[in-house]
Amino acid sequence: MAEPKNRVLILGSAPAAMAAGEWSRTPFTHIVAINNAWRIRPDWDFLIHPEDFPEENRPDAMSDGQRIVEARDYVPLQNRFGGFVYAGGTMAFTAGYWALAALKPAVLAYFGCDMIYPNSGQTHFYGTGAADPLRADVTLRSLEAKSARLGLFGSAQGCRVVRLSQGDSRLVYPSATPDTLMSSGLPSTQGMQSALQTEASLNYFVPSGRYWEQEGQFDTARIDQLDRQWLQAYRLSALEHVA
Repeated sequence: MAEPKNRVLILGSAPAAMAAGEWSRTPFTHIVAINNAWRIRPDWDFLIHPEDFPEENRPDAMSDGQRIVEARDYVPLQNRFGGFVYAGGTMAFTAGYWALAALKPAVLAYFGCDMIYPNSGQTHFYGTGAADPLRADVTLRSLEAKSARLGLFGSAQGCRVVRLSQGDSRLVYPSATPDTLMSSGLPSTQGMQSALQTEASLNYFVPSGRYWEQEGQFDTARIDQLDRQWLQAYRLSALEHVA
């Protein structure tokens, strides 16, 4: 099997994301913009957004080769990775799983997706917006664990998952720069099997992706236990890589 070569920038809407507007395109083969992040630079390849993304916030026109990714596109692909309850029901994680399936990358690099929000003032590059990952949601009880899960699924298919930010983040990935995308190693996937077995025993799978319509069927204590398994597996893999 050929080694993956695509290097994907996943661009979110944090205030710091505006810096990406000045970056060279060269380090990246694809740019995936989440929601309003398409406004940051004109050369994005994919805009991914949920069903309720307002029409007025969508681009009026697109260049050749640009594509919008909607629920009918990403739900089946995220289902390949276990579905939304396990993977996390926010667009940052959905964009990651969609990219893993659709683009087969060597690197997924997040920027503007640290999910750290101030108590007041500007929360997004366009001003103040709804902090989607902070809503009360059964799938987002541990953002760190959901990011750990994505990182391990990436590693399982030969993809490094990194963040292009410094400082605090809810993403557990190592920091990189656009010039050092390939500098970090792949986490060990040895700890995945136990967590996957737990997921199979829970069977919290909603094929439609509309998990909130069945939320009462999910035991949050068991989801919390599962999240701890994923986070431990990722942390142990990082220690093994250092060793």
